[in-house]
Amino acid sequence: MTPAAIAAAAIEVLGEQEARPGPLDLILGRYQRARRYIGSKDRAALSERIFGIARRHARLGWRLRAAGAEETARSRVIADLMLTDALPLEELAAMFDGGKYAPAPVTAREFGWISALGAPPLETEAMPQAVMLECPEWAWDGLQAAFGAAVVAELQALLTPAPLDLRVNLLKTTRPAALGALMNGGFKARRTPYAPDGLRMDGRVALGRLPGLLDGAIDPQDEGSQLVALALGAQPGETVADFCAGAGGKTLAIAAQMGNKGQLVAMDTDGRRLERSAPRLAKAGVDNVRRHVLQATGDSWLKRQRGRFDRVLVDAPCSGVGAWRRNPDARWSRGQPSLADLTQLQAEILAKAARLVRPGGLLVYATCSLLPEENEAQIDRFLARTPGFALAPPEAFPAPLTGPYLKLTPAQHGTDGFFVAWLRAVEAPAAAASDEAEV
Repeated sequence: MTPAAIAAAAIEVLGEQEARPGPLDLILGRYQRARRYIGSKDRAALSERIFGIARRHARLGWRLRAAGAEETARSRVIADLMLTDALPLEELAAMFDGGKYAPAPVTAREFGWISALGAPPLETEAMPQAVMLECPEWAWDGLQAAFGAAVVAELQALLTPAPLDLRVNLLKTTRPAALGALMNGGFKARRTPYAPDGLRMDGRVALGRLPGLLDGAIDPQDEGSQLVALALGAQPGETVADFCAGAGGKTLAIAAQMGNKGQLVAMDTDGRRLERSAPRLAKAGVDNVRRHVLQATGDSWLKRQRGRFDRVLVDAPCSGVGAWRRNPDARWSRGQPSLADLTQLQAEILAKAARLVRPGGLLVYATCSLLPEENEAQIDRFLARTPGFALAPPEAFPAPLTGPYLKLTPAQHGTDGFFVAWLRAVEAPAAAASDEAEV
């Protein structure tokens, strides 16, 4: 693909997201699958342009508004070429020539705001700090409260692309063997600093070429996510629940910790996501998992499970702030639940999951958020209304704790941002009068 064709494709993909909001990686994936003829280098160049624009969303928008331009997919691509790539105007005009694979020619109106756009670099002294750091207004106060003066470093880290981490499946291999296979295959990899079964790839990698991926010996998973699964401390022979299992990434890790022994129940309200975990579990050689689709109301099966689980993981739905480097468009997504709605949902899920834990058992609450409202404040509220539980951090853990919590950040640990709290059921969970309505 020529630079003009890449620009045209970027406009098309970003335009589709404008028209039908959704995760950018899924939209780009559909676009590329429909065009199998696009080579790997062109795919990489297109991905870099699109996700680069997503990482520069607020700054590009600010410059466009200052120039009196409408914020569209096309104007963002033009502004990015001018301000990030420092493309001369005459080269931009030549690129946008209306050819078969090129964008439509630049109009007189566009020439007007392009002239008012100003010169590179993208950032200016007049740009507000939150804009400079690509932080939406709804998250700014919470992140400042969480990090204080370090908020700049944390938000800058969230602007960098995430590395590719792998979890070694101990049901099929060992970390030294998996690392050796990667090195023998010509890949550069190293051990993750905290997760004992993790590997981190160096540089851009085509997943399909990795030895061990197709047979389930390795699985892509951020080191922070691996540590969340490890925090549950699941043991062989126990009865364990992954309450918000989704497509099963943490379920796979927990099953490996259990050595395929005992019972692991993967639960989620989205039956389709749970179903997608089936081939992953089979490929990984996991056979101690059963799946249960949670019902919004009247889930009689769930009620019968009260106090039957040794350990329960709640990887709660959240704002996803900690994963912004991996999903840069998520911070600006339309249609996402408000923070107030999310914290209410998290509280409801915690209450339901807590009823499953046997006396002496462990409830682990986790989010991929960095906001206190979803993390420490959520735990404070839970403990205030649930006297049968108490904070119970482990005596030893591979990653350093912050007080009683695990608080991972890209700037400090090189992982996605995660929060983990350990809650021990010191007595049997009290029956709630609202069980019938809530479960």
